[in-house]
Amino acid sequence: MTDTTKPLSGIKVLDLTNVLAGPFCCHQLAHLGADVIKVEAPGRGDLARQLGADPALNEANMGASFLAQNAGKRSVTVNLKHDDGKAVLLRLVKDADVLVENFRPGVMDRLSLGPKVLRAENPALIYAAISGFGQDGPWRDRPAYDQIVQGVAGVMALTGTPDGEPLRVGYPVADTIGGLTAAMAITAALNAKPRGCVIDVSMMEAVLATMGWAVSNWLVAGIRPSRVGNENMTSAPSGAFRAADGPLNIAANRDSQWEALARHLGRADLLDRPDYASREMRKKNRHALRAELETVLQTRPAADWARELNAIGVPAGSVMDVPEALAHPQIADRGLVARFDEVPGVDRPVQTVRTAVKIDGTPPTVAAPPPGLGADTDDILAAAGYDSAQITALREGGAI
Repeated sequence: MTDTTKPLSGIKVLDLTNVLAGPFCCHQLAHLGADVIKVEAPGRGDLARQLGADPALNEANMGASFLAQNAGKRSVTVNLKHDDGKAVLLRLVKDADVLVENFRPGVMDRLSLGPKVLRAENPALIYAAISGFGQDGPWRDRPAYDQIVQGVAGVMALTGTPDGEPLRVGYPVADTIGGLTAAMAITAALNAKPRGCVIDVSMMEAVLATMGWAVSNWLVAGIRPSRVGNENMTSAPSGAFRAADGPLNIAANRDSQWEALARHLGRADLLDRPDYASREMRKKNRHALRAELETVLQTRPAADWARELNAIGVPAGSVMDVPEALAHPQIADRGLVARFDEVPGVDRPVQTVRTAVKIDGTPPTVAAPPPGLGADTDDILAAAGYDSAQITALREGGAI
């Protein structure tokens, strides 16, 4: 019987990526059933192996940042600067469906392993390159990290309060969006007949493409986006309000929701005030309206208000931190978090987040934990046709 949670079963992916954007892309592909072979530099591997909040895991070359997006992959160590190492990659490419890299533009060409060389070996290969700014253009050669991209893409200019400084989003949103964009493009390219192409993903462009209304307000309406804090500039009352124990998000975006909110709070008198009679008037007078509503909202906890408001059709929610969100039954009971009791090089069970997808009611999963550096080198090379003597010679020569 076909496992519908593994639509990429039988697809082989060579993952030459580091840190986050590329590994996160290949994390999606692995959970959807692809055989993802992580090609790492001998001795050090993915830089994410040394990154994370736990120094002991970093020392063990299994940093929390690496564990987060490498479950289900196999690891082979190949020295791409060594002629014999390059030959190994060329052999692996022959029967691969996809290769993903996130080096700076031009690095693979300088190694004589660029898309023209690799696709000469395998014309059906889907070659995906993820970079900060794309494979051409005046910023092509600039180094890019998530916060740099957030800054130049306009994300920071939109984040924060009107009287404060621009702020970065609190997690690597540019890396993550870049990875998701690449995964989407790869899965689309796998459906092409015949297969074979070069995919160029710019993290900056990927972020701008997701900024929807902020971008279109400028392109279409000529309105320069600005920082508005927790306000929803398309409607009011819509934003974060003060409850007795902390912030409460309310999105009364429709007239019917605004009316239900006012009545539930015992402030039906506000419905008769000209200042709040229409969406545009409520937007214009949002701060005065906020103050009126908070006189009631601050009398009770956010969770109580959220429960009651949602029950009457007014979207609302308290502001939770990450541990609270993960522990909530809405997340804990849906299978988002995976647990691996045994992980190589790690002295404790490891929990990681799967993809935010269910297929036929089941979240896609992987069976294997994140791999130790080079743990699968011998098996992968043997499957590529190398015998044990050749593998030993490659290792002794520094190619693997």
